[in-house]
Amino acid sequence: MLAEYRTVAREAEITLIEKKSKFIARIRPVESREEAEAFIEEVRKEHWNATHNVPAYIIGMNQEIQKYSDDNEPSGTAGLPVLEVLKAHDVVNAAIVVTRYFGGILLGRGGLVRAYGGAAREALKAAGIVRMAPAREVGITVDYVHAGRIQNELLAQGIVLKDTEYLEKVTFHVLLLPQDQESLRQNIQELTANEFLWREGQEVYRAVPVEEER
Repeated sequence: MLAEYRTVAREAEITLIEKKSKFIARIRPVESREEAEAFIEEVRKEHWNATHNVPAYIIGMNQEIQKYSDDNEPSGTAGLPVLEVLKAHDVVNAAIVVTRYFGGILLGRGGLVRAYGGAAREALKAAGIVRMAPAREVGITVDYVHAGRIQNELLAQGIVLKDTEYLEKVTFHVLLLPQDQESLRQNIQELTANEFLWREGQEVYRAVPVEEER
């Protein structure tokens, strides 16, 4: 049985200016420690001349792997505030690097915490948060005469259509959340006068935008 978790929807990058220092925050979904470390190294190579490249990431549905670094900023002022942004939003399988180009004005401990944490929050907002919910792959096979009505029904219910197969009959391959399965099956039964084939496949993850949860 797959367990639900929250992560970022996509890679994103933002830039903030704080007292002439430039903070560039980049965030990316990752699936492993190795993937997170590769992402961090990629950012470090791109911003090799930056004053600091501050990374943080959380891997695992129960936050099993957590790592951050202040990258020579005063202890607790950079990496930890970035990590805490992920934790505050219950986001896992994500990595952030906040790059700083020093602008000549010292920010102080409080200023650094606000700048690094603020940059991380803006990056997370730009990326968007999704709920990775367990869903079932289902194949719905109907005669061509019913295909148009079934396709409209899928669109009307906001069902994720993974693929459509056109052979002797039409098969719609969809990803269904548990709460959608029975109602959709009943609707298709009515629309086709029970002339359909319903094949349930493996359980997979489906990304559900947090602001669109039903």
